[in-house]
Amino acid sequence: MMALRQLGFLKLNFRREETAEEDHRVLALFRNRAELKKAYGELQEEIYRLKDRIKQQEGATQRVQEMLSALEMRLGLSETAFPALVFYQLRRLWQTGQELLERFVAELAAQQDERERRQHLAEHNRRVFAKRQAAEQRLRGAQQLAAEEAARLAHLESQRARLQRFWHYFKRRALEHTISQARGAAAAADVSLLAAREAVEEIAREPVPEFPGLSLDARRAINIAAIAYAEVLCLRLSRTQLVMQAREATRHREATDEYGSRSECEALMKQIERADELLRARANLSQEVKQRSERLKQVARYRAPADAAPTAESLAFSEGDALGGAPNGLAAARMPNVLAEDTWDLYRVLLR
Repeated sequence: MMALRQLGFLKLNFRREETAEEDHRVLALFRNRAELKKAYGELQEEIYRLKDRIKQQEGATQRVQEMLSALEMRLGLSETAFPALVFYQLRRLWQTGQELLERFVAELAAQQDERERRQHLAEHNRRVFAKRQAAEQRLRGAQQLAAEEAARLAHLESQRARLQRFWHYFKRRALEHTISQARGAAAAADVSLLAAREAVEEIAREPVPEFPGLSLDARRAINIAAIAYAEVLCLRLSRTQLVMQAREATRHREATDEYGSRSECEALMKQIERADELLRARANLSQEVKQRSERLKQVARYRAPADAAPTAESLAFSEGDALGGAPNGLAAARMPNVLAEDTWDLYRVLLR
């Protein structure tokens, strides 16, 4: 009977273990179900986002197609084709000025970056050289002191070696005390020597600090030069209305009919071609930019000490800053505040 009872207990224990395993499987299934529902929800949201992006892209594509169709219709008629050509040539003229400014700023920034990197490395080398000189001087002093203490200890130990007679007992005893002090001094000198060597090695392992980037003064100078260059480009076209017309063209997405008849459009296109040559001309460019930069440096003000770009209000022009009257009775265009009016998309090229 006792054996049967024991077997019954064993059977009951097996059933409990099976129930616990089933409970674990059920919990695992519930967790997997929750994770799958969460993943399914995230996939649904991603699908909605992608569908929305597809709709937006389809709308943008449709607008582009409508613009292309309208442009084809304009180019198909001589009455509207020439104004469309003028429109896109004016936009290209504005883009030319922007590209010239970008290239100008990039060149100045690259030159100044190289100059300041060399200066940064030279200053680091000077600091390391001064530290190394001082460390090497301390190392030589430590070497000399260690050599002197070692020689003194060797001399004392040689004296003790000669005092072997029994009547030299008291001398040896006194000399032992001196030798003990000399050993301590020699050990301290060795520690100082080791520290001095480690200091020299640490300086040799010191890495070059990362270049922090262009300084604030450099960025301000480059921005002033960029503003001066934008003014020079405007001055080269100041006898025309092309700067204003190019700005207006960039504000519209589609061509307009405000450029006159075919003959007027042809004359304007020749004027735009000439203006493009004037903008790209490099003659006297450095001198012109330098002259205008000197004026800007005197009047430029900054909103905060860390700002690299001056305020537009501080660059307001005085009367007579633009060129005077043009020949053949043509009046010069007003000289714009290139920073306030963002001429040639100037804010895109200024350094921050």
